[in-house]
Amino acid sequence: MIDPELARIIRCPADLGDLEEVDGGLRCNDCGRTYPVRDGIPVLLIEEAVEDG
Repeated sequence: MIDPELARIIRCPADLGDLEEVDGGLRCNDCGRTYPVRDGIPVLLIEEAVEDG
């Protein structure tokens, strides 16, 4: 689980879209990329993201 204050301010590094918490990561509502969360820390690197589809 991500700290609610952090979740409120972080954005997708690819397109600055809002992120929502999903199982095992944070998903961008705009581009569909899912960024992993490891040990409670979001890994917001585009090359680490899994693209939707």
